[in-house]
Amino acid sequence: MTSENVTEKNNSHNATTEKDKDWFQALAIFLSCLASFTAGMLFSWSSPSIPKIVEDKVNYNISLDEASYFTVLPPIGAIVSSFLFAKLNDTIGRKYSLLLIAFPHIISLILIANAKSVYVFYVSRFITGLGDSCLFASLPIYVGEISTPKVRGTWGNLMTFLIYLGQLSINVIGSYTTIATAAYICLVFPIFFLCTFVFMPESPYFYLMKGRTDDARTSLQKLRQKQNVEEELHKLKSDVDRQMSESGSWKDVLTLSSNRKAVYAGIFLRASQQLGGISSFAVYTQYIFLKSGGNVSASTSAIIFMGLCAVLNMCAAFTLDRFGRRKSYFVSLLLCGMVLLCEATYFFIEQFYGGEVNVAIVNWIPLVGMITYVVFYSFGLGIVPTLMLGELFSASIKGKGLLLLNIVFGVLVSCTTKLFHLLDTSFGLYAPFLFFSISCFISTILAVYFVPETKGKTLEEIQQSLKASKTKDKQPC
Repeated sequence: MTSENVTEKNNSHNATTEKDKDWFQALAIFLSCLASFTAGMLFSWSSPSIPKIVEDKVNYNISLDEASYFTVLPPIGAIVSSFLFAKLNDTIGRKYSLLLIAFPHIISLILIANAKSVYVFYVSRFITGLGDSCLFASLPIYVGEISTPKVRGTWGNLMTFLIYLGQLSINVIGSYTTIATAAYICLVFPIFFLCTFVFMPESPYFYLMKGRTDDARTSLQKLRQKQNVEEELHKLKSDVDRQMSESGSWKDVLTLSSNRKAVYAGIFLRASQQLGGISSFAVYTQYIFLKSGGNVSASTSAIIFMGLCAVLNMCAAFTLDRFGRRKSYFVSLLLCGMVLLCEATYFFIEQFYGGEVNVAIVNWIPLVGMITYVVFYSFGLGIVPTLMLGELFSASIKGKGLLLLNIVFGVLVSCTTKLFHLLDTSFGLYAPFLFFSISCFISTILAVYFVPETKGKTLEEIQQSLKASKTKDKQPC
């Protein structure tokens, strides 16, 4: 065998070996995202729980109006604690900030398991918000910083996928067990997360921000599963040094063009996602299907709805890098708006013309409509905002940027879930669907101007693209 053949064979073997080493990054992402699974369960806990608690006057004696605040308190807790976790993220690191999530999750579940008074539930739901704040302040950054663009494009949506899987799980568990039993079952997951993620490496970006180059090298060696990481380390160090050379003050968040564009994009993504109705549908899933009637039970309909959220969100990982973030988001908004308008029309006719029109023959529309909504939502609205949280901001203002977005997120979740209840009780079930539909149509137009394209780019390349001219950024999708 000639030396050229040997060299060619070795190069081919090395390329295959390097390709196979992405598994450790995927493992680190998976274990870190286990926290989002518990967060998903706690977020949708009210879907199967509110009907049971309201009906059980022996153990709880809680009204529907009192129970409606179960959906409002977690985002309030997230808003209040956002400042703390944004600071911890840059002080103790992404990894140890993530580990803290387990404690509010565990405390919240223990309180739920033993609650009899509405106020104990309120405290539990508020503490749930502390975990949400920590999750969205730390997890997108950790996932974005430990992974290569290719791995991030494929596995970066795992956080969202496991949130929906958690929402599906609590709808299944909560539908067939008592409130206390469901809480004890859910306790297994934050404990498992705590015991496994502790062995994962810290983000090399964080080490480089602190000037700990040797620790960053060790972290990269673990994540890439190879010893020679000097080339990547040198590039990361150069990128972080450049980003950290910016002062990173609160003034810079809005005065520097690239930071301002990142903030505007982040706020728009979060606002358009929540005004698309997903949080309201997640916490009132069984209530919506119970009130809309139909031949399929409310619990079964909720399980189908959340199950599709989880499965389709995972499928979206394979289309997002093909079509791009901006185009996927634009199309998703447009189609979701159309589906929600159809749902609003059905509920309007049922409420005001139910005596004149026989809607029983089309009582499958709410379930089919929500399933169609999930399909369109999953390939844009459901994945792009969370994935881009860890991509948009420079290292110098990342903590402050995510703090702002977490506050916006908390306010929107709190307002939209309460707004759903108010519109439903004041006007009818058609009203919130109509509101969310109009919001989607407006956001469709704005998406062309506010959503940057980050497909296949490193974090530094994204920063450079944000510094480009406005004309280039505003090209239509």
